[in-house]
Amino acid sequence: METAIRTGAMQVTVLCLVAAGTLLALGAAGVPASPALVVFLVALSAGLYYTRPDATAGRVLGLDVDSLLSALWLTPALAAVPVLLEPTASAEELGALGGVIGLVGMLNYFLRPVYLLGYSLVETVRRWGGKSVER
Repeated sequence: METAIRTGAMQVTVLCLVAAGTLLALGAAGVPASPALVVFLVALSAGLYYTRPDATAGRVLGLDVDSLLSALWLTPALAAVPVLLEPTASAEELGALGGVIGLVGMLNYFLRPVYLLGYSLVETVRRWGGKSVER
């Protein structure tokens, strides 16, 4: 289960950082938020979903690359959420929204030890509860 927590947290972090990079690049290119941008990002997400690669990469430097590649299609959809919530954002504001998503991703990365600590505490309580019932 600890491996699943580590993999899931890393997956969310990478997805947030790629979505942040997408919005930052769009903002730097001078693209403002618009309904057309939301449609484009959702269409890109659908296109990536239907062209997902097969699991062949394995683990590289301790990262499960297969799970990252299989979930990469979520990145444009994640980038579309703040554009949908703030449809009149200027290009600079779009870049700032990308920065917020990146900040959320890094916060998730730094909270991994807290997730693992919580899991360890729950498992310890479950083990203690199981022993008291057996007596």
